[in-house]
Parts: sequence; C-alpha cells; structure tokens
Amino acid sequence: MKIETHTTHFTSPLYLESGRILEPYEIRYETYGELNEAKDNVILVCHALSGSHHAAGLYEGERKPGWWDALIGPGKGIDTDRYFVVCTNVIGSCFGSTGPMSPQYPSEEPYRLKFPVVTIKDMIRAQRQLLSHLGIHHVKAIVGGSMGGMQALQFAVDYPGFADHIIPLATTYATRPWVIAFNKVAVEAIRRDPRFDNGNYAPDAFKEHGCDGLAVGRIAGHISYLSPQSMDRKFGRNYVATDGLFELFGRYEVERYMEYNTANFSRIFDPLSYLYIVKAINTFNLSRGYDSLHDAVSRIRAQVHLISFAGDYLFFPEEMEHLAKMLRRNGQAHSYHEIESDYGHDAFLVEVDKFDFIIREILEEECG
Repeated sequence: MKIETHTTHFTSPLYLESGRILEPYEIRYETYGELNEAKDNVILVCHALSGSHHAAGLYEGERKPGWWDALIGPGKGIDTDRYFVVCTNVIGSCFGSTGPMSPQYPSEEPYRLKFPVVTIKDMIRAQRQLLSHLGIHHVKAIVGGSMGGMQALQFAVDYPGFADHIIPLATTYATRPWVIAFNKVAVEAIRRDPRFDNGNYAPDAFKEHGCDGLAVGRIAGHISYLSPQSMDRKFGRNYVATDGLFELFGRYEVERYMEYNTANFSRIFDPLSYLYIVKAINTFNLSRGYDSLHDAVSRIRAQVHLISFAGDYLFFPEEMEHLAKMLRRNGQAHSYHEIESDYGHDAFLVEVDKFDFIIREILEEECG
C-alpha cells in the first residue's frame, strides 16, 4: 500500500466559528492508494479525540500500525487498491497540524492558552480547504468514528453536495451531559496538575515522565470507552500477583491496565491539545447555526449510513437512531445499523470485523 505523509502550509486566513481567525496554519495529512484520473475515488477518513492522520499502515521501524489499519488497506473494507484515502490531523491536535503548542506567527513562541477555541465546524472547514488545495472538490465518502463521526455529520450538513456517502460510527448529533461530565474529570485533572503551570510548560516537559493530570483524566476516558461486560472478560477480579491483597495500594489487574495505558498516553499527547479537542467535542451540536436539528438534517444530500454499537456507553445507540428516524421521516436516503457488541465505545476501533463488510457494500453499491 502506498503511504504518503505531507504537511501543507496555508497563508490565507481560516475564519473560525468563534469569530477569531487562524492565520497562518498548517495541516498534516496522510494518503493511501492512488488518486484516479477522474478524481472520483476519494474517501476522507476523520479521526477521533486521540487519533491522528496516521490511520493505516506501518511506518518504517515501527511495530504499531495506524489506528484503523484493520479497516483501511488492500482488500480491506476501505480498499486502497480501489480508493484514494485521505486522513488529516485536525487543527488543535499535537501531531503536526496547527495547535496550541504551535508558534504564534510572527513570534516563535507557542500560542498556549492564546490559541483560539476550535469547533468541529472549524476542523472540517480546514479539511475542506486542504482538499480544495489538492484539487479535490467532491469525495465518494466521508467515514469516521466518535469525534470522527461528528466531523462526517458536520460535513454532510455544511457541505451538502460534497460527498456521495456519509458513514458516521459510534457518534451523536449533539454531545450530551453524560459525556461532558466524563470530559470534566480530564479537564480538571490537567488544570490542577502543578506541572501544567496554566499552560506555561516547556514543549518537551512531559516526554519522559508524562503529565499526571492527563493520565488521571484519561482513566475516566478509558472507563467510558469500555463496558462492564468487556472489563469482566478482560480482567475479571484478578489481582496483580506481585501486590499484596492487604497492601493499601495493591492493585487489581484492571487498575494496573489503567495505570500503564494512561501513563504512556500522557507522554505522547500534549495536555493543551487534549483540552482544546475535548472542548470541541463538548460544544458539538449539529443544529448550531441552523433553526433546529431538523433544519440542519434537511440540508443533507448525501446518503447517510449510521452505525452504532449496542454496548456503547459514551454515545448510546438511541442517539444515532434518533437521526435515522428523522432521515426516514424526511424521505432522505439513509441506512441504520446497530452492531451487536458489548465491548463498549471503542468497538468501532477494535471489532472492525463486525462492520467492515457493511462499509465495503456501501462503497461498492448505491444504497438507498
């Protein structure tokens, strides 16, 4: 599979939903496969909170592939022998696109907390600019899970004729208080970490030892990404063999798992970026800027294929079903699939075999 990674620099202003302007800015993106002569084989893939532009394949010298490698590649659900796949790193992130630790032009000093709040609308506006720069003015499909699904839906509403198919997974039409409350744990844990220093930390401050506040906040995230059933299967009530049962800080296996995974994450993900992206998720509301959700959804011209997961405790299936019912009442082309799973929210990343054939069929056939 042909993989190319690029960074594009834009000097034209990006007008944000808040009324502020981001200028200049950069977008890091990755492509897979080959763009055909007609430029009608493009699929845009949108990433979730902790994702990046590296959605598939292996970098030389690394063992861990891109975050959706099970779905994207030769002969896979999104077949790179047929499609030209583009995945961009969202603005506000810390993996190459302009974010809070990027230099604030004309200075070389990072924006830090001077970086403007960005929204899902802003993220897709930047992506639209990139695709236009690449000479791509229409795509076959936009696919994404969780925050990536928010982007796919926002594309469908804000740019009605831009895609033939919109495929959002494990997402919602507006972030509910349940999710905002989980996110609040991370926000407060980061802000109260003395080493966070109100965003005035050195760019490499957490590479060696991580950010304790982000690690603690990420534990809350992990809980929301799994389900009670998947935790039972994975850990049971197993106790760490080297810890004493009557040691105050002796750990169950589920506790050790949380410690290990969140500590690693806090070494590679910038805490300011985490705060800004969480804010974008919290403020997501598909109806903002329109008279109502119905008014927003009525703008959609693409075929919408909603995929939810029965065991998702972050974005419940009923949220996707609500959109499906609205599309059905409007007579808009759509399909709705609720995947049987008790894994939890992260099923869209882990249990790809339960839905990859659905995406393959959507891309290969015209579905009503």
